[in-house]
Amino acid sequence: MAAEIHSRPQSSRPVLLSKIEGHQDAVSTALIIPKEDGIITASEDRTIRVWLKRDSGQYWPSIYHTMSSPCSAMAYHHDSRRIFVGQDNGAIMEFHISEDFNKMNFVKTYPAHQNRVSAIIFCLEAEWVISTGHDKCVSWMCTRSGSMLGRHYFTSWASCLQYDFETQHAFVGDYSGQITLLKLEQSTCSVITTLKGHEGSIASLWWDPVQRLLFSGASDNSIIMWDIGGRKGRTLLLQGHQDKVQALCYLQLTRQLVSCSADGGITVWNMDVSREEAPQWLESDSCQKCEQPFFWNIKQMWDTKTLGLRQHHCRKCGKAVCGKCSTKRSSYPVMGFEFQVRVCDSCFDSIKDEDRTSLATFHEGKHNISHMSMDISRGLMVTCGSDRVVKIWDMTPVVGCSLATGYATR
Repeated sequence: MAAEIHSRPQSSRPVLLSKIEGHQDAVSTALIIPKEDGIITASEDRTIRVWLKRDSGQYWPSIYHTMSSPCSAMAYHHDSRRIFVGQDNGAIMEFHISEDFNKMNFVKTYPAHQNRVSAIIFCLEAEWVISTGHDKCVSWMCTRSGSMLGRHYFTSWASCLQYDFETQHAFVGDYSGQITLLKLEQSTCSVITTLKGHEGSIASLWWDPVQRLLFSGASDNSIIMWDIGGRKGRTLLLQGHQDKVQALCYLQLTRQLVSCSADGGITVWNMDVSREEAPQWLESDSCQKCEQPFFWNIKQMWDTKTLGLRQHHCRKCGKAVCGKCSTKRSSYPVMGFEFQVRVCDSCFDSIKDEDRTSLATFHEGKHNISHMSMDISRGLMVTCGSDRVVKIWDMTPVVGCSLATGYATR
C-alpha cells in the first residue's frame, strides 16, 4: 500500500516521506489531517479513504467508503470533523468522521449542481457550503437546512474557488481564463470586478487574507499575483512551469509561493523580493526599433517598396519589434521570467548577469500533480493526480527550517 517513511536528510529539495497507492482511478483530492498522521483522499474510483500511519511507518485505510458517483472535490473541517465531498453528478454529500478516524457517518446530501463539482469551501461561521461546478455556476447552500441560498452563473465552466471568510467575497476562476470577484449575501450576490490576464483556463487559485493577495495558475503554464488589497491593480507574472499550473499555496510567514504543475513540477518562488511588473505589449504598425513595416501595413510597404515583417514583442520593455531587432533571449527573474524569453537587443544589453539570478527553485515530483495541499505548521505537503499515486513530502528543506516553529508559536 505504501512505502516506508524515509529519514530526513539535510537537502535543498523536497524529501519524499511516503507514497500511498491503492486507488483504482485518478485521485481528485488529498488532504492532510491537522495534528494527525493521516491523509484523506477522494478519487474518481468513487471512494473516500482515510489513511492513518501505522507503527510500521506505512499508511493503511481506516475508512473506505464508496460513493454513488466519481468524487471530484472535497473540503474537510478538522475542528468539527465535517467532510464535504463533491461528485461528478453535481451532488455534495456531508459526512461526520469519528474522533478515532475509524468511522464516517452520513449527514446529508446537497443538490448543489447539475454537473461535475469542481471546488468546495465550507464556512462554519455562516454555516454555508460554497461550491463551483461544470454547470457554469457558483452556489452557496445552508448546511443547517440543506437548502439552496443562491446561485450565480458564468459563461464558462467554473473551475476553482477561493473565499474570504471575513468579507464574504468569493473568487471564481473559469475555463475562459477569467476570475470573477463576487460579494455573497444571504440570498443574492453582486459582481465586484473581473480579472483578466491569463491566456488559458484558470486551474487553481489561492487567496492570502493577510496581505490580501490572490494567486492564479492556469493552463497557459503561468501564475499571476493580483494585489487585491493594494487597490492599484498591480499584477506580477510568474513563468517557470512547462505545463498547466494545477495547485498553489502561499506561505505568508516566509513570503514563498509553492506551485505544482501537471508534469510533476514543484516550484518554490521567493516573493520576499522587489519584483517588476511585466509591461503591457504595445501596438504598432511598424517595428519600434528600426521602423520597418509589419506585414499588415500595406501602405508603408508600398511607399517604401519593402516586404512586411512579422511582429514580436520584447518581454522586458513591451515594444513591438521585428525579428532582426530581437535576436537575443534572456531570463529575467525579477519580472517573473525564469526561462529565456524574447527581448529586444537593446534590452538584452541592459540586463546584467546578476539580473539573471533565479528567484525560484525547481523540483521534480515525478508524477502527475492535479492537486496539492500543505500542512504549514509541520512543513508537510501532499500531492496527487491522474497516476493514482499520493505522495507525502517534507518541504522544510526547501521553504526553511523555521517554517514549522514560526507557525506553531503564532
